[in-house]
Amino acid sequence: MAINTVVKADHHAPPVTEMLAKFAVSHPSRGWDDAVEREAHRTFANWVGCAIGPSGHETLVAALAAVKELAPAPQAAVLGRRDRVDMASAALLNGISSHTFDFDDTHLKTIIHPAGPVAPALLALGEHLKVSGRELIDALVIGIEVSCRVGNAIYPDHYDRGWHITGSTGMLGSAAACARLLKLDAAEAQMAIGIAASQPIGLREQFGTMTKPFHPGGAARVGLMSALMAKHGYTASRRALEAPRGLMQVFSVKTDWAQVTERLGESWEIALNTYKPFACGIVIHPSIDGCVQLREQHGLAPDNIKAVTIKVHSLVLELTGKKTPSTGLESKFSVYHSCAVGLIFGRAGEHEYTDAVVNSPAVLALRAKVEAIVDDRISEAAADVRVQTHDGRDLHIVIEHAIGSTQRPMSEAQLKAKFVEQSAPVLGQAKAEESWALAYTLADCADLGPLLAAATLR
Repeated sequence: MAINTVVKADHHAPPVTEMLAKFAVSHPSRGWDDAVEREAHRTFANWVGCAIGPSGHETLVAALAAVKELAPAPQAAVLGRRDRVDMASAALLNGISSHTFDFDDTHLKTIIHPAGPVAPALLALGEHLKVSGRELIDALVIGIEVSCRVGNAIYPDHYDRGWHITGSTGMLGSAAACARLLKLDAAEAQMAIGIAASQPIGLREQFGTMTKPFHPGGAARVGLMSALMAKHGYTASRRALEAPRGLMQVFSVKTDWAQVTERLGESWEIALNTYKPFACGIVIHPSIDGCVQLREQHGLAPDNIKAVTIKVHSLVLELTGKKTPSTGLESKFSVYHSCAVGLIFGRAGEHEYTDAVVNSPAVLALRAKVEAIVDDRISEAAADVRVQTHDGRDLHIVIEHAIGSTQRPMSEAQLKAKFVEQSAPVLGQAKAEESWALAYTLADCADLGPLLAAATLR
């Protein structure tokens, strides 16, 4: 016989599903200040580069092969490739590709990668609908706001339970953004969010495998399909987010409704977005930054390094404590590997996370000298790095905020260099430069055609 367990719930939650739906479809175009507009374009351009770079990676190739078995209609482009697939599959594939290198954006309050579930759905739907760049940027800002506000309300409890919060909130942002692009009314948008609420995606157990990048891609596809279903009359609970057995209360003991409702349409989470200089889990970045700085400041040679000791918050080792990664994907979640490559190469781009580098003798030798110690007095955003050398030096640095954080943001020149470094091997230098220019000024474009022509192989 089944046993009914009584679980405490808030029966008086505000109508956040309705509020987010109304906000998504009715907020005015470009209804924010110049700082938000700038960050929206930085977000989109960074995402495009992150999607182009891995377009030939085995992760994307395998997913594309599976999609092709379904004989998709050629509705939308796959960035960095010649292939065209149906809208939903394009959202899936571009979302997968954009997260494969783990080089995409991060909302540090929640560790959500905001663009990954929203931008690919909008690009696929926008190409099909022939929308303007302005319309896509508007929908991007709105969709990211929905994802991140829900994330703020349930983080960290939801994340601590093992959900990959990028995918498990991203489908809501994707649904809201696509509802706006489809010009749904508020009631239809409420249904789109409700449909998406029954399809959360992403477990942290999958970190270091091909299925981690599936999470934003899957969420993008869910959101797009949910909006299309709502357009055609498909229904869902009007309280799918806030009800006692709705998504947010099922997801998390913590449900801070004010994080969703307060100043909605006045303050913007995309303004807090950050961009990765290193192609790995965000919590490793302070440790890498410290290693790179010590290398540059003191001319460290790998064979002169005797020991490396890093002190970090416990979350760092929980997420990235793989001591002996054997593949590039695994190494993105190894603070040991990441510190080693930072000291050897002075960088930690995608090249430093290939299978060949992971298994190179020099990296293996230095990786074995890295010791990580948990110290929860240290912030999740910080690291204490010490390097001892054979010639008797004891070098030390504390990183309070890594490069790429809101306190030390990447410049436009750095973002462009990152974009081109990823894209030029795929598209060629000229098309990579053109793609950057178009993505970074998308709101000025009458349609998406020039960007898609530059960012694909035709």
